[in-house]
Amino acid sequence: MATSAELKQNILNGGYDQAFAKLYGADTATVAAQRVRYVDMIDHFEENFGTGRTVCLYSAPGRTEIGGNHTDHNNGKVLAASINLDAIAVVSKNDDNIIRVKSKGHRMNVVDLNDLTPNEKNFGSSTTLVQGVAAGIKDLGFEVKGFDAYTTSDVMGGSGLSSSAAFEVLLGTVLSYLYNDGKINPVDIAKVAQYSENVFFGKPCGLLDQMASVSYTHLTLPTIA
Repeated sequence: MATSAELKQNILNGGYDQAFAKLYGADTATVAAQRVRYVDMIDHFEENFGTGRTVCLYSAPGRTEIGGNHTDHNNGKVLAASINLDAIAVVSKNDDNIIRVKSKGHRMNVVDLNDLTPNEKNFGSSTTLVQGVAAGIKDLGFEVKGFDAYTTSDVMGGSGLSSSAAFEVLLGTVLSYLYNDGKINPVDIAKVAQYSENVFFGKPCGLLDQMASVSYTHLTLPTIA
């Protein structure tokens, strides 16, 4: 962990270039673009949540379907792969028992961890995805506490690349590493993400999207977190 200022300097000095090359491609221009992207995200975190915070970085990719489109929620077999477009977050713990997530271009999602009950009146709100992931992880018996996060994503909404699954898996991975030493099984994170989308968001999706995202998230996260 490092302060937001220290993290930005480390990125600018090339300290994360190896991780960026692994995630996005090793050519110089791609790595340089990711340096700019991550530093810009941290700048926005500081604007929303203040400077001097101890922070970590997280990433969860979108996915593409190779076969089995829409059969995963009908007990069918599927084949999918993660892609090099992802949702990323810079995150800091708080002592408020509240999760605050500000995503680029969207309003702040605020979830009081004392209220983790689904409500049909709120279906379709991204705040319910945050609430559902927190509830699912808590139900598994893991630690769930407050954090402040700024996220940005190049997994385009409505593109069929599972931007919502990337967001859900990102949140689950944050809680796994921030408060549970990375001990939450990635399959459980995927199931929690699906549960959040089914029960809290109100969308009857299968597990293809979340499993494709979490498989590569688990492999790459320790490199950049």
